[in-house]
Amino acid sequence: MPTLNWIGKEKVINHHQDVPYKILEPQYGYTNGVEQPEPNNSGNKIIHGDNLEALKSLLPEYEGKINCIYIDPPYNTGNESWVYNDNVNHPKIKKWLGEVVGKDGEDLTRHDKWLCMMYPRLKLLHKLLSKDGAIFISIDDNEHSHLKLLCDEIFGNSNFIETLIWKKRATAPNDRIIGKNHEYVIVYAKKLSECKLYLQSRSEELNKAYSNPDNDKYGDWRASDLSANGKGGRLAASCIFPIINPDDNSVFNPPEGKCWLYNQEKINTLINDGRIGFRKNTGTPFLKRYLNEVRQGTTLATIVDNAGFSQDSAKENKLIFNDSVFEFPKPSSFIEVLLTTGTNKKAIVLDSFAGSGTTAHAVLNLNKKDGGNRKFILIELMDYANTITAERVKRVIKGYGEDKKVVKGTGGNFNYYELGEPLFLQEDILNEVVGVENILKYIWYSETRTPFTTIPDLAEANYRIGSKDQTDYYFYYLIDGQTTVDYDFMAKIKHKASQYIIYADNCLLEKDFMLKHHIIFKKIPRDITRF
Repeated sequence: MPTLNWIGKEKVINHHQDVPYKILEPQYGYTNGVEQPEPNNSGNKIIHGDNLEALKSLLPEYEGKINCIYIDPPYNTGNESWVYNDNVNHPKIKKWLGEVVGKDGEDLTRHDKWLCMMYPRLKLLHKLLSKDGAIFISIDDNEHSHLKLLCDEIFGNSNFIETLIWKKRATAPNDRIIGKNHEYVIVYAKKLSECKLYLQSRSEELNKAYSNPDNDKYGDWRASDLSANGKGGRLAASCIFPIINPDDNSVFNPPEGKCWLYNQEKINTLINDGRIGFRKNTGTPFLKRYLNEVRQGTTLATIVDNAGFSQDSAKENKLIFNDSVFEFPKPSSFIEVLLTTGTNKKAIVLDSFAGSGTTAHAVLNLNKKDGGNRKFILIELMDYANTITAERVKRVIKGYGEDKKVVKGTGGNFNYYELGEPLFLQEDILNEVVGVENILKYIWYSETRTPFTTIPDLAEANYRIGSKDQTDYYFYYLIDGQTTVDYDFMAKIKHKASQYIIYADNCLLEKDFMLKHHIIFKKIPRDITRF
């Protein structure tokens, strides 16, 4: 398989493992249209902070659980005039490159910088995606070819699904000979053999083709050709015979060079069951195709030309904010099309380049339309995460617009977070400011790769934090003192398990005793796994 190399790749290929784990600190819950100090249980999150660090912070709760990811990363056009800075010369990116890539970063082209920025983020997104999930990535020609090779490396080229082409303008720009009016969406599965994608909803226009003028017991139907093309060896002798109309005994043979779809026995059964009709003017037989028997959805074409244009999204934003805060956001109708393909009604949707919050808008719209309970997680680096991203979601929930342009609210709640303190300080010691609860969540996830749901009273439970697969986990930790695992500590353990993993500052147990009782000691903080 072809691989992509660039300056700085060797410095970022495993950088996702070195990203500091930071705590998500809830700032407020948006509940029933009101900001409240306490978070709610909506499952919807908007996170302000560097998406690389935020993605790392999501791992304990969401690794392998995100059903659908949509991202609209910087296209690397060099345009620095937008609210959403579309250039990897952004000061925060340059600072990160200097710290991670080092002096080599000074010689990077903007394409090298973009690839260095994207690689570790895609690695973490891959970890978060469920085994039956899919990722949709918007991009244009500036980085399309690089992104495809990058995704082949991280997701595997065997998990490539399709490249969609979005028609973003109704007409091509007329100030050039060849005018571009499209962008791409690259689609990958976590594991193609298990990936779950869904049909688009059938339109009212498609359904209008069906009716029930004769009160057929099977419901609405439309007339369909009963003959089959005989070309290519499909002309079957058993399907060439006269059909007799039982109403007037008129006789009809298949058109020249064709045969009927079925043999005579099948045709007679369909006639007796009322599934074959005869046209009033010509008497020609036809097959009834029933609405309740057709596929209840439509295929998404790779050329998406009926899902809204860029100018629609500008109007949408202006209606929400009374101003065009973003020049070229995606229309929510377009994201709805992608999410319809990528989600069921209970999916968790992640967007780590949230921008103005279009993905949450699309999730809320879909839930309102089909009664779904999809959840959204948005991550936004820029300072407008609360004033624009979260504010848009609030207005979509409550409703927006005036007079004839009023759009009713979707309903819904969410929690707003800031990236907080790191779990480990530079001296590689535990940062006690984050609190024991957050430390326990990290320890449990690092050991079991499952989220920590029940917070025990450590002292009352003799520092046992839980059991999994017949292993008991203990975190013997005091903020203001040293802890030692000795025989007195072990004598207090009443819960029986096949194995005991015990974290503490020191251990005075003899090796033979530990082997006999299947005890594994892990020193705090040295033996805490860094993921």
